Amino acid sequence: MPGKSPIFPGPRTARGIVLAVLLSNADQAGAEPLRGRVTLAAIVRALKRKYHWPIETTSFPSNAADGRATWATVYSLPAHVIDKALDARGRDWLRSSLGGQAAR
Repeated sequence: MPGKSPIFPGPRTARGIVLAVLLSNADQAGAEPLRGRVTLAAIVRALKRKYHWPIETTSFPSNAADGRATWATVYSLPAHVIDKALDARGRDWLRSSLGGQAAR
C-alpha cells in the first residue's frame, strides 16, 4: 500500500460498517442499509482521504426500478490490500465490528 498506512475507523460507525463490508469482500447489496443523511459516496471518500484506504470505484450504466437509466457504482479493495489488512489487525477489528460474521 503506497503512501500512508490505512487506519481502521471506529468499528461500529458508518465508516466502520462500510469498511467491514469491503474487507470481508461481502456483497454490498446484502449489507444493512446505512441510516442518516450521509451517503455511501461520502463515507467512501472519507475512508480514502482521512483513513487512507485505497478503495477502487467502478461505475456502469444501469436501470432503476422504475425503468429510468442511471449509473451503478461498485466499491472494492484490491485483494492484496485486504490480505495485508487482515494479517495486521483486521481480523480482530472485523470481529469487533461485525461480531465475527465477516472474519475470513
